[in-house]
This record gives sequence, C-alpha cells and structure tokens, in this order.
Amino acid sequence: MKKLHLFILKSYLGPLAMTFFISLFILVMQFLWNYVDELVGKGLDFIVVIELLLYATLQVIPMALPLAILLASLMTFGNLGENYELTAIKAAGISLPKIMRPLIVVTLFISIGAFWFSNNIMPIANLKLFSLLFDVKQAKPESGIKEKVFYTGIDDFRMKIDKKDNSTGLQYGIMIYDHRDQNITNGNVTIADSGRMQISEDKRDMILTLLDGVRFDEKVWPNNNKLRERDQQRFRRDIFKEQIAWIKLQGMNFNRSDESGFSSYDRMKNLNQLKHDIDSFQIKKQNHISLLNNITRTFFFKPAINHASHLGQSESSFDIDSCHSYKVDSLFTTFTANEKNAIIENALRKVRNNKNRMHAQFMHIRAENAKIKVHSMEVHRKFTLSFACIIFFFIGAPLGAIIRKGGLGMPVVISVLFFIVYYIIDTLGANFAREAVLPVYQGMWLSSVVLLPLGMFLTYKSATDSTLLNTDAYTVFFRKLFKREEYDLNNKMDAD
Repeated sequence: MKKLHLFILKSYLGPLAMTFFISLFILVMQFLWNYVDELVGKGLDFIVVIELLLYATLQVIPMALPLAILLASLMTFGNLGENYELTAIKAAGISLPKIMRPLIVVTLFISIGAFWFSNNIMPIANLKLFSLLFDVKQAKPESGIKEKVFYTGIDDFRMKIDKKDNSTGLQYGIMIYDHRDQNITNGNVTIADSGRMQISEDKRDMILTLLDGVRFDEKVWPNNNKLRERDQQRFRRDIFKEQIAWIKLQGMNFNRSDESGFSSYDRMKNLNQLKHDIDSFQIKKQNHISLLNNITRTFFFKPAINHASHLGQSESSFDIDSCHSYKVDSLFTTFTANEKNAIIENALRKVRNNKNRMHAQFMHIRAENAKIKVHSMEVHRKFTLSFACIIFFFIGAPLGAIIRKGGLGMPVVISVLFFIVYYIIDTLGANFAREAVLPVYQGMWLSSVVLLPLGMFLTYKSATDSTLLNTDAYTVFFRKLFKREEYDLNNKMDAD
C-alpha cells in the first residue's frame, strides 16, 4: 500500500508543480495587462519592476492554487484512467477513496498552508504592492491622463481630455476643475480647445499651456451673513487665446511613500487585526447610534421634558408615553403675533440644526457599517480561498477518473470552465454581500456552497464506477431507446 501511495504522489506532485507555475504566470500576465497603462513611460528602474512583479506574484498565489489543484488532479487521474492503471488498481480490490487518501492529506496541508499564507504573507504583499502602485501612478502624472476619463492624480485638481496626440504632445478638449477653494468645490472651471502639459526643469511644477479657452470663476462669501443671497456670490468669465498655468507637484521622479498610510485598508490586515478593527468599528457605530437616539429624544420630547420638570418630575424618570398628554396648542395661542413668528423661526432653525446633526450621525453609521462589511468580507475570504483548494480537488480527482483523459487537452478545458464558474459565482456572492443583498457570510461562501455538492456527487459517481461522462454509454443508451421505439412501432402496425 505504501508503494501505491508513493506512486500516486509522484504522479500528482509533478503536474501540480507544473500547473501551479502555469496558473501563476497567467494571473501575473493578467495583472500586468490591467496596469500596463500605469507602468509604461514612467522610467522605472529594473529593480522597481522586479519588486512589483514579486509582490504581484505573491498576491495571486491564493488564486492560482485552487486552479492548479483542479488541473493537476484532473490530469493525474485522467492519465491513470487512460493508461488503465486505475482499472488495475481497482481490480486489486483498492477503492477510489483509498487511492485518493494520500492526495487528500496533501491537499489538506496545502489548504492549511494557503490559509497561513493568506493570513501572514498576503497582507504584507498587498501593502507593498498597493503602496508601490500608488508611487508609480504619482510619477510623471501627465503620462497617466487618459482620454475622456477624469484624472485625479494631482491634489485639488481634476482633469479630463477628449483626445491626445502622442507624436506632438498636444491634448484636445481640455477641462480642468480647481478644487483648492473649499467653500465651493466646482466654482473654478477652465475649458480649452487644446494645450500641452509639461514638467518644469526642477520637477516641482506642471506647466499647462492652454489655447483658445475660457475660465469660469465663482467666489462665495460664506462668512458674511449680512449680504443678500444673490450678493454673496461673484461670477467671472475670462476668455483667452493662450494661458500658461503652473500647478505645484510633489515631483515627477519616482519616490517611495510611507507605507503606513495604506495599512488601514482591510486587505492589508491579518485575521487578528481584522477582528480587532471590527470590534472597534462596532463600538464607534454604537456610539453614533446613541448620539442619534439622544438627538431624536431631545428633538421630539424636549418640550414635554421641560413640562415634566416644571411638575417636579426628573428627566431620568420621564416617560415618553406621557408626551401624548402634553398639548402645546393652547400655550401657543397665548403669545402675540410677533412672538409667534419668533417662535416659528426659532423652531425652524432648531429643526434644520437637528436635521443636519441627525444626517451627520446617519452618515457616520453608514460609514462604520461599510467598514465592518468589507473587513468581515476579508475575514471570510481568508477561509474561502483555502477551502476552494479542497473543493477543487474533490471535483478534479473524480472527474479525471470518470473521463479518463490525461494530458493538457481535455483537463485544461474542463478546469477553465469550472474555474470560470467558480469565479463568476464568487464575484456575484461578494457583490451581493457588499450591496447587502445577502448577509456577508452567505455571499462569501456562495461559491463553496454551490460547488461542494457537485464535488460530493462526482466523488460518489466515480467511486461507484459511474459512466456519467462516458460517451459510449450514452450512445448505447440512445441506440437501445431508438430500437425499442422501432420495435413498439412495428408491433403496433402488426396489431393494426
């Protein structure tokens, strides 16, 4: 039995290593394809490129492992079935679960290692990768401006161009929003027919040479409440043939930023940090809910509380139900017209203030809920990616024993199809969890719940020597079916 297990392990580990590196290469190429526009033309050093590829490789390992296990198990058992080695082993009285037993142990160790990697190495790799990508995006900002997409790489500015000519360096259809004035974010807009963006020699400023444009400027006086509303704003429009603007930059050279600025994101934390932060967010959420309840209680029941205090009742012992017995209409009729207007204006002011305070608390609660949700999703993701290794093994191994086709032909096609299905379901589940369509745990485990029964079904069919995917079996079945129908038709004609 030990020699058999050693033979199975040798047959499995070779394809596993090969398919793992193939999957890793494909996923890294996909990463480069997504960020090729950010990397080209930045003048990056070779060491920086190698470092970026290293972090990208570490990031895609948890995704490459399930695909490699699926493909390797398909190839291994497909080769054993195609060469009739699996049939000989079963003829010796060894069942398929016993054949799979050493590979199950290996898969369990791989799953545990994948969880350890996701919990300890992945946060560091994500932190390094995203901080490095941020630094790459900041280098040469003019080369990162895409056509018909707002560019946000420069602080306090938003830029969009309709078209650019790489040969001449000219941009066409330029629109620039200046957000340096915090009082009105969209009050300074410049539109130009064409222009050119360059970096100064000291690499501290971006020089914008704009041609045939117009600049709209709106000034607001927020602190002068004595002015009428229409006088609180000033508008200015400047039409120009040529305008040169200087925008301060941090520099076009590639500079490494402080990685601690990215450490607050969920993908940069391990399991203990995620749980600790979730508890902190829960406490903050409860504090905001308490503040909201206090604002609501004060806003709606303050008159009744004041009335209760006049009657000698403390605020702590005040019963909200007693508010219904407190009438303010009779009290309001005792005031003069001027006093009534003053009371109404004061009430409206308090309503607006309390509405703004309640809205601010609602926004804080919503922000804490979003943080709790993404951190909870990351907690589940560390387990689902590891569990996917086990699921894909129990899909690939019995499926390979059923189809009995080895090599890289049929197994690759089947593996890609299953992986696409898994990826689609996993993405849908994550989106459902993010949009609160499903609870977080249901959305994150949706792909596992769908594919696990399939793996169990295929394992059962393979253990019972099912002809589930044997085309000859279906051919024989339909031949018998057609012959039976022909026989029944002839009998019916003879009876007639």
